[in-house]
Formats: sequence, structure tokens, C-alpha cells
Amino acid sequence: MDKMPRSTKESETFLRSMLPDASEVTVRPMFGNLSAFVNGNMCAGVFGDDLFVRLSEKDSAELLKFKGASFFEPMKGRAMKGYMVVPRAWKGDSAKVKPWVIKALDFTGKMPPKAKKKGRSST
Repeated sequence: MDKMPRSTKESETFLRSMLPDASEVTVRPMFGNLSAFVNGNMCAGVFGDDLFVRLSEKDSAELLKFKGASFFEPMKGRAMKGYMVVPRAWKGDSAKVKPWVIKALDFTGKMPPKAKKKGRSST
């Protein structure tokens, strides 16, 4: 079994830089990586060196037109529905990445809030 990739400080810093300073947006560790949540629903994150976003079907199809974009598969052959990986070539390019993060925040923000689990705090 392959070892799960871990995010780097560089990719975590980049993710944080793409997020607005808003009370409904939280960032927390997820499986050795870092993910962003809106009202408890995961909307974006880093997985190893990949940045992924949660998009509508329409926006997912649009992102797939770019070379290097793909479905997010944390386990080979098991794509997470609605989650897309932005092209690695865009790493560190906020002008290219930020519009997709905003779409992810907007799309996820329209979902019903997740019930808080007991004993879990958000930071």
C-alpha cells in the first residue's frame, strides 16, 4: 500500500493565502494534510503537493479543460465526487488559483452547515 502524501509547509502557506479571513472558513489538519471548510463542509485543501477544490459539475468540467487538472483521487481509482485538482503548473500562482478557490468557497458555502461533532474544535 502506498504511503499517504503529506503536505509541505509551502503548500499549506499557499492554501491559507488563497482563503478569505472569514468566520465561516476554518482550516484544520486532515489525514496529514491541510483542508479548508465552510460551515463544516470541506471546500479545498492540499494533498501532498496537490491543491484541490470542491466545485459544481459545471465548474469541474470547465477546470478539466486546463492541462494538468484532474479529479481528486486520494486513493488511486477512487475519485472524490465534486473534488478537482488544480494544475500543478499553477502552484504558487495566486492569479490562476484564486478564482477556483473562490468558486469552491461559493459552491460549498451554499450547502447546509454540517452538524458539529462533540469534542472537535476548529482553528
